Amino acid sequence: MKDDVQIDHHTGDEIDLREIFQAVWVDKILIIAITALFAVASVSYALYVTNEYKAEVLLVPAQGTNQLSGALGQLGGLASLAGVNIQSGESSEVEIATHIANSWGFISKFVSNNGISVELAAVNGWDKDTNQLKYNEDIYDFEGQNWMLEGGPPSDFQLFKFFEGKKDIVEDKMTGLVTISVNSFSPHLAKKWLDLYVAEINKHMQDREIAKVSRNIDYLEMQLKKTESKEMQKVLYQLIGEQIKNKMVTEASPDYIFVPAGPSMLPQQKFRPKRAMISIWGTTIGGILSLLFVLIRHFVRKSYKG
Repeated sequence: MKDDVQIDHHTGDEIDLREIFQAVWVDKILIIAITALFAVASVSYALYVTNEYKAEVLLVPAQGTNQLSGALGQLGGLASLAGVNIQSGESSEVEIATHIANSWGFISKFVSNNGISVELAAVNGWDKDTNQLKYNEDIYDFEGQNWMLEGGPPSDFQLFKFFEGKKDIVEDKMTGLVTISVNSFSPHLAKKWLDLYVAEINKHMQDREIAKVSRNIDYLEMQLKKTESKEMQKVLYQLIGEQIKNKMVTEASPDYIFVPAGPSMLPQQKFRPKRAMISIWGTTIGGILSLLFVLIRHFVRKSYKG
């Protein structure tokens, strides 16, 4: 009896499989047509999408800050007695720099300082032969130098989101190296933005350190005026001297937080779209959807007849 049941079970599976193949065979023309439609649509989309280029640079944490902090570390105990923190960790500064570089406030300031809002929000292509940018006329009138948007120029937050989608910062926790990349429709624009962005990060961190050291100096000078102890005055003079030295070194370091391991290069090849993959995936999805449609329709019709 058990053998008979197993035979019937396998026979039933075979009949179901035959039914599926038969349903697919009957509607093979429809399946081919839907798949072909998806193939044509995916190829057309792949050809329509504008090329984008990515410029990137490998950055090494600046060594000057670390060396100076090592020298100042000898005075750390004395500075803490005076109420001043002159310790500085290179790794923490790099982490702070990457967080700041990703922030809304920093990116908004970067876009404003470098006047790239039009390039960022209105450019939708690049003519390789003439090396000219293409502007979306519905967004910006290049000849009249006017924004065509109903609400006027894009907001700071909109510009932040635009740039956020075009840049990437990756920090290697093992080596401390940082890779920054920026993409654009134009390879020249991508490289320009990247260089400006790295310079802006260094400038921001440099100004931040100078402001901190200046506050330390002001505080130490104030404490110097208050104390009458010769020993304490000697300590304060020494601390002020180190802080002044720190300020001078910082002001003389344009690559304050990051030093490029090499110059950023002009991208020579597009990094997206991957046209072949778009076409393959579009055709594959079309084939799967057409099979599902045919089979669902077949079994729905069968249930109504039953």
